[in-house]
Amino acid sequence: MREDGRMGEQVSRKLGSGSNAEIREDRWRPGTFALVVDGTPQSHVDLGDPTELSFEYVRRMGHVIDQLLTPRASITAVHLGAGALTIPRYVAHTRPGSRQQVIELDRDLVDLVREVLPWSKLDGIRVRYGDAREMLGKLPDALLGSCDLLVIDVFSGARIPAHVTSVEFYREAVRLLAPNGVVLVNVADGPPLRFARAQAATLAAALSPAASSAPNPASVIALAETQVLKGRRFGNVVLAGSPGGIPAAWLPRLLSNGPHPAAVLGGNELATWTTGALVTTDADATASPEPGRGVFQFGGGS
Repeated sequence: MREDGRMGEQVSRKLGSGSNAEIREDRWRPGTFALVVDGTPQSHVDLGDPTELSFEYVRRMGHVIDQLLTPRASITAVHLGAGALTIPRYVAHTRPGSRQQVIELDRDLVDLVREVLPWSKLDGIRVRYGDAREMLGKLPDALLGSCDLLVIDVFSGARIPAHVTSVEFYREAVRLLAPNGVVLVNVADGPPLRFARAQAATLAAALSPAASSAPNPASVIALAETQVLKGRRFGNVVLAGSPGGIPAAWLPRLLSNGPHPAAVLGGNELATWTTGALVTTDADATASPEPGRGVFQFGGGS
């Protein structure tokens, strides 16, 4: 092993936060790499073709992004949570000329990714360092009300920190969105999906008009693997929301695009799914549930 931790197709690094990060080449797909932090897969990148998305929840996000504006039109995007910049790379290659800001807490992690999985300066990606919620107030004023896309994918290990799950946080975040802009949230949860349902209700409340305190389920949809959305196993639920509502025409497209088996809930179905779910506030926010042992462990081939 070299001093930099490199061993063949694997690079490992102790981060300043104390976490252990590894970038491993996929044994079955040469040229593709997984970022693993403390044993939990965080990202998967195809350097030769950044439009190839591996993780199911990331593919669902990609399908939503494909619905924005017109095909290949450049967008303005903010990403809370960097990982290996899978989604920013996807946007840069599918929508050339896009303007993207990425916020990441761990500078050491970004330095590792930049070293092993570099992206082009022409991709229009700017990385800012700091806590996702704190940095919202430090972004340029010009971004307020002008973002076509906001991606919230913030994790500490395998859990979502409590301070980025409240209605107060979401209200501050969605101020970035243009009237028809879309926010995407990666939520990890398992049976009986109390956390995911509460997050859907909380995002809907944040997107409701200021004069209304009731969530507007028409503004949010949920996408996931069928068994996950039915509350039968742990997994990722993608929430998509917009101040102007998610167009009904998107739902059948997103369902058909998969990955399968897929489920997409919107409108009355989402309202039923979130029945009884309480809006999360700063006063009662908690981190997402701890996944079962081995749920997100890296097996070396995905």
